[in-house]
Amino acid sequence: MPGEAGPVAERVVATPAALEAITRLRRERGPVMFHQSGGCCDGSLPICLDEGELLVGAGDVLLGTVGGSPFFMDRRQFSRWQHTQLILDVGEGEPEGFSLAAGRDRHFVTRSRVFTPGELAALGPGEERVGHDGR
Repeated sequence: MPGEAGPVAERVVATPAALEAITRLRRERGPVMFHQSGGCCDGSLPICLDEGELLVGAGDVLLGTVGGSPFFMDRRQFSRWQHTQLILDVGEGEPEGFSLAAGRDRHFVTRSRVFTPGELAALGPGEERVGHDGR
């Protein structure tokens, strides 16, 4: 109907396979968190850690939650990726680097899609939610 706003897109979402993996990890380990790697040790894969294992701060943006777990990205990286929605999924093979596995011989991966102009306008700048020391 005219005048009604449509649903606001989320900056990060998860596939059913990723949600299943998160549920299992939370059941086995307790709360977990994600940080989108900027290309150093883990390439550009998301890193899944026990919640609190990685200290986040004003240099990090909280994109949202997936499966009840916070998902962060470095603020500088966010400035380059803010036009995209991240889609957390799982892929074949063991995780590289520091990330927890998404299951036996499975790792988390990030896919993306570009927001529409309308979605971007509804989202706004997105930097209002920052890490622990700026929340």
